[in-house]
Amino acid sequence: MIMAVDTTPTRWQSVYRPSLFAGKVALVTGGGSGIGRSIATELGSLGATVVIASRDVDKCNIAAKEMNQYIQQNCSDHGCSVGKVVVGPSTSIRDEDQVNNLIEHIIDTYKALHLLVNNAGGQFVCSAEELSSKGFQAVVNTNLTGTFHVCRAAFENYMRDNGGSIVNITLGNRNGMPNMVHSGAARAGIENMSITLSQEWMESDVRVNCVRPGIVFTESGFENYGPAGDMFLEKILPAMPAKRFATPEEISSAVVWLLSEGASYVTGSVVSVDGGSAFHFLPLIDIEDTSHLPVYGTLPRKAKL
Repeated sequence: MIMAVDTTPTRWQSVYRPSLFAGKVALVTGGGSGIGRSIATELGSLGATVVIASRDVDKCNIAAKEMNQYIQQNCSDHGCSVGKVVVGPSTSIRDEDQVNNLIEHIIDTYKALHLLVNNAGGQFVCSAEELSSKGFQAVVNTNLTGTFHVCRAAFENYMRDNGGSIVNITLGNRNGMPNMVHSGAARAGIENMSITLSQEWMESDVRVNCVRPGIVFTESGFENYGPAGDMFLEKILPAMPAKRFATPEEISSAVVWLLSEGASYVTGSVVSVDGGSAFHFLPLIDIEDTSHLPVYGTLPRKAKL
């Protein structure tokens, strides 16, 4: 097994200016772990009040405590005040009523919602022929419909009249993603939906963009995939142009830029953070080394296996 090397510094600080988001209120769904946790930590280190939300409030409370300790210990020695990470009510983004309750709670409590990162989602490894309709719908409802629920609730309850910035996290599936057809379809839908929303909500000064991560190394993320996580490490890593996976912080820095005033003229865009892997075939499945597909016309023997 090829072991991934953790190159994240023990004392990490954002590359952005201190207090960039001072006075801002942000929501990061799925902010208790993985990429979402890095995004929430960076936003908090830059002065924002960051609400994290998922179905598991206890897990979020533990994560928020750890993030706030880290922010205070590692990001507050530059003479500027830092923000904080707080926990919202238990929320399944698939449930429209729970999403509305979350957004209303944020606005009632913190009087604003300037920034939104839709990071919550999930999938499982399964070939298309073995995937049930129920399994397909569950992933699409979580990733695509859930993201729509949060975007619309944020817009209707605050951003329509006050503007704002939304970043939706998708998936590095430009070349398709065998064994994840459900998630690939949902994330492609999010990207197209985001482009549409960026146009419909332009007059409200709401920007909507996407960040499309490649394969990101987090301990919990790979553990969730079981043996498939080992497959990524053993098989995909050598095929990647950068010969390494992304760190969560490399994704969060792209998100922060899109949320910031520096990206004020950027909307309806998809930013890929994938080390160039979108332009290469990654061997997610084995294809036998012999010619495939029927031939139309003439094809010399040397032009096929």
